[in-house]
Amino acid sequence: MSNTYQFKTTNIKGKQYVEVNQRVIAFRTLSEYKGFALTTELLHIDDSSCVVRATISNKEGAIIAQGMAQEDKSSSRINQTSFVENCETSAVGRALGFLGIGIETSIATADEVDMAIKKQDSTSKDKGKSGSDVFASSVTYIKDGKNKPERATRLAQITAKYGDTLTKAQQTKLEKLV
Repeated sequence: MSNTYQFKTTNIKGKQYVEVNQRVIAFRTLSEYKGFALTTELLHIDDSSCVVRATISNKEGAIIAQGMAQEDKSSSRINQTSFVENCETSAVGRALGFLGIGIETSIATADEVDMAIKKQDSTSKDKGKSGSDVFASSVTYIKDGKNKPERATRLAQITAKYGDTLTKAQQTKLEKLV
């Protein structure tokens, strides 16, 4: 792959990860991928989960990379309404990673690693957390965002997961951090 593309990364626990949108931008703009196709296929869906496969084909139509993802509707509040979309995005990110785009540190994308950490954290640490504990952690998480869009995304994640735990005053304070 061309060394001219500079990926924006997200620091997660001291390691830099490329976000899916960065891989898509590189795929759509770098000349070596001109004429390539990216398709997705819903392999399984029911009321609680789905599986998506993303496939990348070269100009001649030969499959050169694939990625798979699985999402559970109950894994987060965002997934309650968007588990299929999140699954497709993850599959696309993995397929582009297997193609070799944005894999300097990992095939996994920032989105994928962040979600995995959140799933682990929610099953172990968050049980029994008070609103003040959630608020304190949320302040740090938002402040660690590099820019306004990233801080806004982090706020949306917090609100989706802990909206019922935080008071209105706490939510207002978090919004001001964005």
